[in-house]
Amino acid sequence: MPNDPATVVHNLLQKDPSIIAAAVIQGRDTILHSTDNWDISSDVGKVISSWNSLNARFVMVSGVKYSVLQCTSERLVATSIRGEGHIIGSKDEEHKILVYLEPDGEPMGATMDTARAVSELSSKQTYIDPNSQLGTAGGKGQPSVAANIDPQLKGEVQSFLEWIKDSEGLSGYINYYLQQNNTPIISELSKIYSELRQIFGV
Repeated sequence: MPNDPATVVHNLLQKDPSIIAAAVIQGRDTILHSTDNWDISSDVGKVISSWNSLNARFVMVSGVKYSVLQCTSERLVATSIRGEGHIIGSKDEEHKILVYLEPDGEPMGATMDTARAVSELSSKQTYIDPNSQLGTAGGKGQPSVAANIDPQLKGEVQSFLEWIKDSEGLSGYINYYLQQNNTPIISELSKIYSELRQIFGV
């Protein structure tokens, strides 16, 4: 059963304190819930329209211009080049969540957290029944290594793989930070790359 928008937003803000404000939207401009510190009622229609076009170069929220780094049918990531923060969006067929992320916040982490929050709103059944055991046939419980994998963890890994494959996902972020000559981010990326090579033995 889906959670109500207020609960989902509350949990999202608890999970990532760098998310300052959030709004749950249905349709083009119906705001189901918004944090008290963020009134985007006059901007939401234009933001959603730009997002739906999939080729937006920027979005305006509360008088601030955010350059779009990623715009797909499921995700929106935009940042203020003047260091005024980030706008992150995630959506499915039913709902959209837009968040305002503080300037020092981590857009990648907030994007993943926002995507999970949208899935909590969905009224559709998940593909995997959390009570069923993977690898069973004909109702007979057969032990399987896959049965020990947390479905939520597996879903997060699959979302991460999709983000890596997306030309506006990982490569888009890396190109952006390379162009910005952001030494701390480039250094961290180098460490992660080395760790991944060690994990997979390549």
